[in-house]
Amino acid sequence: MEPIINLQNLSKTFFIRVNKNLFTGIFRPKSKVVKAVDDISFTINKGESIAFVGPNGAGKTTTIKMLTGLIFPTSGSVRVLNCNPFDKQEIFLKKIGLVMGNKSGLAWELTPQQNFDLLYRVYEIDKIDYQNRLQELSNILNVEHVLNTPVRKLSLGERMKCELIGSILHNPEILFLDEPTIGLDIISKKKIRIFLKELQKKYHTTIILTSHDMDDIEFVCDRVIIINNGKKIYDNDLDILLSSYNKNKIIKFYFEGEFPSDIKIGYANVYEQDDETITFKIKKELMPKLIADVTGNYNVLDIDILTIPLENVIEDIFLKTN
Repeated sequence: MEPIINLQNLSKTFFIRVNKNLFTGIFRPKSKVVKAVDDISFTINKGESIAFVGPNGAGKTTTIKMLTGLIFPTSGSVRVLNCNPFDKQEIFLKKIGLVMGNKSGLAWELTPQQNFDLLYRVYEIDKIDYQNRLQELSNILNVEHVLNTPVRKLSLGERMKCELIGSILHNPEILFLDEPTIGLDIISKKKIRIFLKELQKKYHTTIILTSHDMDDIEFVCDRVIIINNGKKIYDNDLDILLSSYNKNKIIKFYFEGEFPSDIKIGYANVYEQDDETITFKIKKELMPKLIADVTGNYNVLDIDILTIPLENVIEDIFLKTN
């Protein structure tokens, strides 16, 4: 199967002005070179759901902008849906959708319904398909009651749901999502995650997601690409990433009565501790011994056995590559 996204040795360099003084900057301009993306290569197949992960300034958004044709690379090649994104061909633009959590794609003075009616004409969607799809999407995301309210009056959660609808009304083959759940409440985040997973299953939509919310990644994505300082440092299935760190377990003990502040376990590391609980990070094979030792010597009310959070896994990879 030919990949629908193909990046080869992609780089993007920016020249940032250092001397910003109004007068001296004209005669003695100074700038520094910042390599936002540094020789990245990867391919993505149809129907994949990819988490594009990295710290702030790693180059995630810059890469997304090059994939969608918003900015031109300094070097390397990009092919998306067998097109050059920077040509902005109609056939290409009609097959992608883009949501950026910190920017609005909908006109604020218009209602969501007016925005969608405009998009329906721009994308030349069949009228019956448009009406059915809008009804289906607004029902799934529970925004029927705000369709005739100006976008500027919507809550952040309502606006992001409408942004998602606007980005997929034309049933794109690829959906680019840059922090789509940023600032949302827990319920709104959960609804959007479920919606994205169903979208991938039902329509085989390829999803490229950047997010700092690890729950987004674990729920929505099947594969993780991690970049740091503009370079790709990891690219594999999410399950493989998690299983490679599954040699350790995190065990949280809840105590009945007075908290045993004197608790010491020589073969287990304290992971977290507060006034009522203590959490250990331990090798998987030592887990039965730890449980037996703690429950045998202290009044334990409850126990939680957890896997290493994905956020910690990614942080560990960063530390190993720096």
